[in-house]
Amino acid sequence: MLLETPVMLGVQLQPQHTSYELIREAVVRAEGMGVDILFNWDHFFPLSGDPDGLHFESWTELAAWAEQTERVQFGALVNCNSYRNPDLQADMARTIDHISAKGGEGRFIFGTGSGWFQRDYDEYGYEFGTAGSRLNDLADGLERIRARWGVLNPPPTREIPVLIGGAGEQKTLRIVARHADYWHSFTTSEGLAHKISVIEEWAARDGGDVSRLIVSNELDRRSDDEVDALFAGGVRLFTLALRGPDFDWALVERWLRWRDERNTAGA
Repeated sequence: MLLETPVMLGVQLQPQHTSYELIREAVVRAEGMGVDILFNWDHFFPLSGDPDGLHFESWTELAAWAEQTERVQFGALVNCNSYRNPDLQADMARTIDHISAKGGEGRFIFGTGSGWFQRDYDEYGYEFGTAGSRLNDLADGLERIRARWGVLNPPPTREIPVLIGGAGEQKTLRIVARHADYWHSFTTSEGLAHKISVIEEWAARDGGDVSRLIVSNELDRRSDDEVDALFAGGVRLFTLALRGPDFDWALVERWLRWRDERNTAGA
């Protein structure tokens, strides 16, 4: 049984092809509009357009967002486990958690995945390996991250929620069943029930607890009917990618209205 929670809108501000000044302004505007979660991504080069265009690093951005914002939750969609030692990732996440707390609880979401963009690996000197080896590293890394959170001084201000991206049934969804508070994928509404059943089967087999799992999916390239079907299938976090320098704020307003209508109808 998945967690029944209000619909949330997450906006990913892509860290490519725009100045950081405009990204900083976009963070302020998105939080002021009522967006629930802000995301960037963890790559070193653009994923579309000019492959050598403007681009910024994920974690340093997130630390700045932690200080800049007051309410919104935030994280990477998603961090690449391969790029940093797992214990270092835990310490970075704990520090950003504290920066964002400002006298209360932190707002950082630890979004992570196994990595896939080979150019990042090649140019920054990481071993690319195979999809299977990277997923094995992710599973091992999450164990180390949780262990490190347990011994850091000071500890995180809260149990930092973990978001895991991906939909592979043999490894990724097993990791989701064991570690995730949020599961993010691009799964269609037709395939969603099956994927959720796979997660539940892995949880039953490995002793995991998915009773508080929040299902996340994208809005990009989805029709209204498809989004409604995803909602009916249990998705409660919907993500929207914004591409600078001309961020589409009308699109954000549209989906904020949709979010509020769903939450009012369910109240």
